[in-house]
Amino acid sequence: MSNSSEPSFSNKAEAFEAFDDIPTHTVETATIGDVIQQRFGRRDVLKGALAVTTVSYLMGGGAFSASAAAGNTSSMFDFKELQAGVDANHHIAEGYQAEILLRWGDGLFEDSDVFDPRAQTAASQHRQFGYNNDYIGVFRISDRPGNLLMCVNHEYTSPEVMFSGLTASPKDNDFVEITDQMVDVEMAAHGVSIVELEQQDGKWRPVTTSPLNRRISAANTEMSADGPAAGHPRLQTSADPSGKRIIGTLNNCAGGVTPWGTYLAAEENFHGYFWTDQMEDRDGKQVRRKKGLGGDQADSYARYGVPANWYNWGAHQPRFNVDREPNEPNRFGWVVEIDPFDASSTPVKHTALGRFRHEGCECVVNSDGHAVVYSGDDARFEYVYRFVSAGKVSDDREANKTLLSQGTLSVARFNANGTVDWLPLIYGTGALVPENGWESQAQVLIDARLAAKALGATPMDRPEDVQPSEQTGKIYIMLTNNNKREQDQVDEANPRAENLFGHIIEMTAPERNHTADQFTWQIMIRCGDPSVAEVGSLWNPATSANGWFGSPDNCTIDGAGRLWVATDQGKNWHKTGKADGFYAVDTDGDARGTSRLFFRVPLGAEMCGPCFTPDMETVFLPVQHPGTDGTEEFPGFERASTFEDPATRWPDFSADMPPRPSIVAARKKAGGRIGG
Repeated sequence: MSNSSEPSFSNKAEAFEAFDDIPTHTVETATIGDVIQQRFGRRDVLKGALAVTTVSYLMGGGAFSASAAAGNTSSMFDFKELQAGVDANHHIAEGYQAEILLRWGDGLFEDSDVFDPRAQTAASQHRQFGYNNDYIGVFRISDRPGNLLMCVNHEYTSPEVMFSGLTASPKDNDFVEITDQMVDVEMAAHGVSIVELEQQDGKWRPVTTSPLNRRISAANTEMSADGPAAGHPRLQTSADPSGKRIIGTLNNCAGGVTPWGTYLAAEENFHGYFWTDQMEDRDGKQVRRKKGLGGDQADSYARYGVPANWYNWGAHQPRFNVDREPNEPNRFGWVVEIDPFDASSTPVKHTALGRFRHEGCECVVNSDGHAVVYSGDDARFEYVYRFVSAGKVSDDREANKTLLSQGTLSVARFNANGTVDWLPLIYGTGALVPENGWESQAQVLIDARLAAKALGATPMDRPEDVQPSEQTGKIYIMLTNNNKREQDQVDEANPRAENLFGHIIEMTAPERNHTADQFTWQIMIRCGDPSVAEVGSLWNPATSANGWFGSPDNCTIDGAGRLWVATDQGKNWHKTGKADGFYAVDTDGDARGTSRLFFRVPLGAEMCGPCFTPDMETVFLPVQHPGTDGTEEFPGFERASTFEDPATRWPDFSADMPPRPSIVAARKKAGGRIGG
């Protein structure tokens, strides 16, 4: 670790995240930590170990049973745990194999250009697999039952290892090296890839002749908007006076699939793509303004962090420059529904689901037929949301594709008595009335963050994936971390200031009714090293030194109802000494709260949104930005990665290839269900 007082970053993404560290939310309501402290008391919170009764209450009966302490738990998983660590390659549990399925730049069509990292063009990238693959969804193909249709989000780009000749450190780099051509490639590398897969000799491979294959990008894919905010003046621009025709989607992080066979791509950190030409003096240095812009939208700009100036697209593309198109930011931060079975279809941005930094949009059909979608707003002190459709799921697929156009968006308030109230974001009710400045339902949805705060929702510690279980009615919330928690907020769920480890909360829908006004909640895991008392972590004692983790991010529930968690520590992986990974987590019985490591990513990478095949014999694992995060902390390398000098050249390990974000297909060597 550097001893300098100046911040140290390995790439622009790290720097941008640090610049975005200051929460846009002024916390006035009780945080989740405040609520937990009310329930359990500060004295218990500050102990390295809790009383057995408190732990049992948090984790369920039998959490600290003698069998658990001895490691003799009845786990739902049966595989030999992988050893944790960090190096240049990926690793998987014994008895399994991990094969590279798709890499950035791989052709998706018969006429795709062969990938040449030193001669990239936007035209080529539009026909190739995109960058920084994240959430994955798969669908059966009715007339080809052995094949699958895969949809993949491409969240963002990492220019230092993507293009030749760029400066490693972003400290004094105001994008002067980024050219028009690079911006065009970056925009083409964002969005979604849709590709058919087939198995040959037991291995999955892309079918480049499939008529279903498609690239959706930030640059040229036309989308429509529906719901209450569609056509609102704040969505209108000079290029689109209708406010209903939007070009592109970007920063698609997690997502979801619907029961009617469509794909949901969630737009997360959209604010980072917006730019201003306006400069201000800050400590004697001219810097680009980030505050005081937006005119009559200034409060909204500030609450959403617009413009963040993470990318300089606005210097090349006027629509991303807020000085020229002040409404363009309002056209992002939505959930996009895509029909993967119609390559000519127009994706739809559903404004009824609200505008915020969506981390996922997981869908479940309630017992009464309503579609329910859960989302987290991935930022410090932000909220957890739920959408309930007005209509009900039917046998009419085309009618089902309109279900997310109308319904009720609610935000969660976590109460000290262990209940969760869902507060509807409905114009004209509660605090969302004209006398408080609210003018329409469209405004409520465009400024969902402001509306949620007005209702008194609970600020959370970076809520990311919110995953419902169809089998149990439980809902698991991944709370990644919150390094801005102050010392006087140290509590049971966030055991120290500048908490880097996060936690997992389990909500329960009463009688599996996901539309109920009130749920219950409890902590299932507090992440971090259980051997360090000051960390205050909470695991089943059967969890090994390899099994505990920090910064839960994405998760999935497999066909057997088992929870799997992917982590994202960012540049702070050296705080745990572990690369990010994919973990099997028990949620029931005497094994509840036990985690074991199944797969880990190479140095500097992130483990993103995993996806199981319907037969559970393959799990697709998206590995993002290999060789970037925290490389200055890696012994023997200890510098920032560049295209020419990366910390790893995973997955090709070829001198003519930079590191490439890729999807790994993992399966048992002997065949059979993943995880036992």
